[in-house]
Amino acid sequence: MSEAWQYQIRIYLAETSAQMARLDPDDQALALLASVLAKHDTTMKCQFDAFMDYVTEAEDRGVEHYPLYRWTKATVEDPVKKAKYLESFTLYIGGAEVYAKDAADALEADLQPLVGGALIKRMSKHDTNPAKNPQMPAQYHG
Repeated sequence: MSEAWQYQIRIYLAETSAQMARLDPDDQALALLASVLAKHDTTMKCQFDAFMDYVTEAEDRGVEHYPLYRWTKATVEDPVKKAKYLESFTLYIGGAEVYAKDAADALEADLQPLVGGALIKRMSKHDTNPAKNPQMPAQYHG
């Protein structure tokens, strides 16, 4: 029996491009990327910003209801990890965080020519198969 996993594309931008994407995503320097994203009804969110949103929401609503709070808080407070996640962007197709393989493959194919250039350092595709996804370290449970 084969599982129908969902997929997610992430792109890793050069530092200057990442800053621009966070502060002014409509900047002309990002036009090629914006064109590909628009073709696929895709938006992007900086992973650091997503982590900060999670931490803020958890602190506002009660951290006991947010199982990833301790791990996420430690991640955003670590300068090395912060630098890494400031350049990492999750791509959302039609507002969805994960999507069908054919949609992920099409987006990945259209982004591929931009990878390795001045804008996108690298790209990765992830799936929802739990066997392939790292688990939170034990010290952050409970």
